[in-house]
Amino acid sequence: MSFQAYLDKVETQTGLTPRQFIELAKEQGFDETTKSTVVLNWLKEEYSLGHGHAQAMVHVILKGPKISDKHVGKGGAHGDASDTLWLDGKDSNPNA
Repeated sequence: MSFQAYLDKVETQTGLTPRQFIELAKEQGFDETTKSTVVLNWLKEEYSLGHGHAQAMVHVILKGPKISDKHVGKGGAHGDASDTLWLDGKDSNPNA
Protein backbone atom coordinates (compact mmCIF):
# COMPACT_ATOMS: atom_id res chain seq x y z
CA MET A 1 0.00 0.00 0.00
CA SER A 2 1.40 3.40 -0.94
CA PHE A 3 1.73 6.15 1.64
CA GLN A 4 -1.01 8.10 -0.13
CA ALA A 5 -3.25 5.02 -0.11
CA TYR A 6 -2.95 4.87 3.67
CA LEU A 7 -4.17 8.47 3.92
CA ASP A 8 -6.99 7.83 1.46
CA LYS A 9 -8.11 4.80 3.47
CA VAL A 10 -8.13 6.87 6.68
CA GLU A 11 -10.34 9.41 4.92
CA THR A 12 -12.71 6.67 3.74
CA GLN A 13 -12.89 5.23 7.26
CA THR A 14 -13.33 8.49 9.16
CA GLY A 15 -14.74 10.96 6.65
CA LEU A 16 -11.90 13.36 7.54
CA THR A 17 -9.17 14.52 5.18
CA PRO A 18 -5.55 14.56 6.30
CA ARG A 19 -5.71 18.37 6.42
CA GLN A 20 -8.70 18.14 8.79
CA PHE A 21 -6.72 15.76 11.00
CA ILE A 22 -3.87 18.27 11.12
CA GLU A 23 -6.31 20.94 12.34
CA LEU A 24 -7.84 18.59 14.92
CA ALA A 25 -4.35 17.71 16.15
CA LYS A 26 -3.54 21.42 16.56
CA GLU A 27 -6.72 21.82 18.59
CA GLN A 28 -5.41 19.04 20.85
CA GLY A 29 -2.19 21.03 21.27
CA PHE A 30 -0.09 18.67 19.15
CA ASP A 31 2.76 20.06 17.06
CA GLU A 32 6.14 18.96 15.73
CA THR A 33 7.47 18.74 19.31
CA THR A 34 4.82 16.25 20.43
CA LYS A 35 5.97 12.66 20.91
CA SER A 36 4.66 10.45 18.12
CA THR A 37 3.28 7.92 20.62
CA VAL A 38 0.96 10.55 22.08
CA VAL A 39 -0.51 11.34 18.65
CA LEU A 40 -0.60 7.67 17.70
CA ASN A 41 -2.59 6.75 20.80
CA TRP A 42 -5.00 9.66 20.23
CA LEU A 43 -5.68 8.51 16.67
CA LYS A 44 -6.20 4.91 17.76
CA GLU A 45 -8.47 5.80 20.67
CA GLU A 46 -10.52 8.62 19.14
CA TYR A 47 -10.76 7.39 15.54
CA SER A 48 -10.21 3.62 15.83
CA LEU A 49 -7.32 3.71 13.36
CA GLY A 50 -5.12 0.67 13.04
CA HIS A 51 -1.43 1.00 13.76
CA GLY A 52 -0.21 1.45 10.16
CA HIS A 53 -2.89 3.95 9.23
CA ALA A 54 -2.33 5.89 12.45
CA GLN A 55 1.43 5.93 11.79
CA ALA A 56 0.84 7.45 8.35
CA MET A 57 -1.29 10.17 9.92
CA VAL A 58 1.30 10.79 12.64
CA HIS A 59 3.89 11.48 9.95
CA VAL A 60 1.63 14.02 8.26
CA ILE A 61 0.63 15.67 11.55
CA LEU A 62 4.14 15.98 12.94
CA LYS A 63 6.33 16.23 9.82
CA GLY A 64 4.09 17.52 7.03
CA PRO A 65 3.33 16.16 3.57
CA LYS A 66 6.88 15.49 2.30
CA ILE A 67 7.98 11.85 2.17
CA SER A 68 11.11 10.00 1.15
CA ASP A 69 11.49 9.57 -2.59
CA LYS A 70 12.43 5.90 -2.11
CA HIS A 71 9.21 4.63 -3.72
CA VAL A 72 8.23 7.71 -5.74
CA GLY A 73 7.61 6.97 -9.39
CA LYS A 74 8.04 3.26 -8.84
CA GLY A 75 5.32 0.79 -9.70
CA GLY A 76 3.97 -1.76 -7.33
CA ALA A 77 2.02 -1.65 -4.12
CA HIS A 78 4.30 0.81 -2.33
CA GLY A 79 4.79 3.30 -5.16
CA ASP A 80 3.71 6.91 -4.75
CA ALA A 81 3.22 9.38 -7.60
CA SER A 82 4.91 12.24 -5.76
CA ASP A 83 7.17 12.97 -2.80
CA THR A 84 4.46 15.30 -1.52
CA LEU A 85 1.31 13.74 -0.14
CA TRP A 86 -2.11 15.13 -1.06
CA LEU A 87 -3.86 16.34 2.10
CA ASP A 88 -7.06 17.85 0.74
CA GLY A 89 -9.19 14.81 0.06
CA LYS A 90 -8.84 11.77 -2.14
CA ASP A 91 -11.56 12.85 -4.55
CA SER A 92 -9.71 16.05 -5.46
CA ASN A 93 -6.23 14.52 -5.79
CA PRO A 94 -4.74 15.48 -9.19
CA ASN A 95 -2.29 12.55 -8.96
CA ALA A 96 -4.97 9.88 -8.57
